[in-house]
Amino acid sequence: MKIIVCIKQVPEIAEVKIDPKTNTLIREGVPSIVNPFDEIAVEEAVRIKEKHGGEVTVITMGPPQARKALMRCLAMGADKGILLTDRAFAGSDTWATSFTLAQAIKKMEYDLILCGTRAIDGDTAQVGPELAENLGITPITYVNRVEIDEERKKVTVHRETEEGYEVIESRLPVLLTAIKGLNEPRIPALREIMLAKKKEIKEITRVDMGGDPQSYGLSGSFTEVVKIFTPKQREGGIIIQDEPVASAKKLTQLLLEEPIIKKLKGKVN
Repeated sequence: MKIIVCIKQVPEIAEVKIDPKTNTLIREGVPSIVNPFDEIAVEEAVRIKEKHGGEVTVITMGPPQARKALMRCLAMGADKGILLTDRAFAGSDTWATSFTLAQAIKKMEYDLILCGTRAIDGDTAQVGPELAENLGITPITYVNRVEIDEERKKVTVHRETEEGYEVIESRLPVLLTAIKGLNEPRIPALREIMLAKKKEIKEITRVDMGGDPQSYGLSGSFTEVVKIFTPKQREGGIIIQDEPVASAKKLTQLLLEEPIIKKLKGKVN
């Protein structure tokens, strides 16, 4: 079975900084990690390979330093890495990103594609489904269980919803997006980290992929980031420390002073 996993290198969440002049994320000098949801997707791909055999290829779009993220995935058990890197890809929104990934994947053989459900820096959950649309295959999102039937060339998944979960069966090839609960990603041992250095990472540029140059990067994007800002922190709460009866009275008084309570009280009266 040939499996492709799409990953993204993201800033360490505790180190996110914003340029006050450009209102964009500062990425230079900021520690980066593999997007946590993508690590779950890599882990699931490796587990499927260990059970059914095959090959796992990890692919990402980004600057040359994104090789570090690919190395992490190779240490986890992936077999090959592909880095789509070109200044022409800069400024890509989710659609241009999915288009670029699709252009590369169309030239590859695959039975299954795995993605993290979302990236912690953008949080759009759009690239996976858009990639499936570009490839013309079925997307199944928010997956927390995967069962492969190689003989029938089918996959059965449990998909999490707000009401519970759905059990869906689909023919391969299919694209799945992984959520927490699907598995617990392994931590590579030193031996796997050393072996990963011997595995292949192929770099691909826009010229290698061909197609209309205007379909890539900023020119191929349909959305524009106008501003990025840090949400205002919530103010600290109130702690009432008193006897039960006195605490209840203070709490009641505080609630009655809340604007929404006053408004509701007015409607009742």
